[in-house]
Amino acid sequence: MTDEQRSVPEPPESSEGSGETPFQFTDKRKVDPTSGEARAGEPAEQADESQDPLAALDFEPEGEAAESAEVLAAKAEAAQHMDALQRERASFTNYRNRSLRDQEAARTQGTQDVLAALLPVLDDIERAKQHAELSGPMAAIAEKLDASLAKFGVERFGQVGEEFDPTVHEALMHNVDADATATTVSLVVEPGYRIGDKVVRAARVGVVGPE
Repeated sequence: MTDEQRSVPEPPESSEGSGETPFQFTDKRKVDPTSGEARAGEPAEQADESQDPLAALDFEPEGEAAESAEVLAAKAEAAQHMDALQRERASFTNYRNRSLRDQEAARTQGTQDVLAALLPVLDDIERAKQHAELSGPMAAIAEKLDASLAKFGVERFGQVGEEFDPTVHEALMHNVDADATATTVSLVVEPGYRIGDKVVRAARVGVVGPE
């Protein structure tokens, strides 16, 4: 046998004589991978499901997952109720504080009105004390009146010798003293009255000061 005869390949044996069935591939996909459309004969609904592989999945929580979701929802609702309760409580606290301030302001204003109406009487009592004309039952009545006013926070001020303060004193006369180092009250014509920090009437005084 020559080299030329050796190089010729032998033909493959026919499958017909061997009895073996040749391999065939059948494309059973319901959607054409090229066009993305349903193949002929396939229902459109099935094609849609094949396009969306998650459409048939059930995402509803079950068992412990469902219980956890309910717990989270309950906690969220409880937080909302707590927030509403805290807001309502803060609103009530502000209302209560505002009401207390209004009541105190009304009480103070009422006391000021009564004190303003009694000022002429109180001035007469003070003049009687200065001239030693108040004694006996009238002196006792004057003391009770002062005690009653003190219960409502009424304070009388203005004394000889105290330093002059234009915020609480009204100078009706002014004298000069070469030895004076500061302006002081030398005469109290009418005492002043105040309720707390509120001056109802300034003390009307005479003062003496340096040149």
